[in-house]
Amino acid sequence: MNYVQVQFAIDDSSVADRIIESLLRDHLVACGQRTGQVISRYWWRDSLEQAEEWLVLLKTRDDLAPRVVDAVARQYPYETPEVIVLPIADGLPGYLEWIDSVTA
Repeated sequence: MNYVQVQFAIDDSSVADRIIESLLRDHLVACGQRTGQVISRYWWRDSLEQAEEWLVLLKTRDDLAPRVVDAVARQYPYETPEVIVLPIADGLPGYLEWIDSVTA
């Protein structure tokens, strides 16, 4: 089994929490973490922008990643959401087994 971390940044903590809760209820992720605010700087439509956002980190199996990305995108208020998937190269075996059991 392979594992991934899906992450996204969003400017509304309550929307972030709702997305995490829905993914947990549907057993698409084993864990969702919302970090404290971060400052994001980026190009958008030929303009340099800045926003205060929360970074969300989600742990799941790689075979569920497309469903997680789709579910996040459906609930996301931005026109072009940042939703990326990063491989988890290794981890504590018991933690990875826990991801399996929660998302089974």
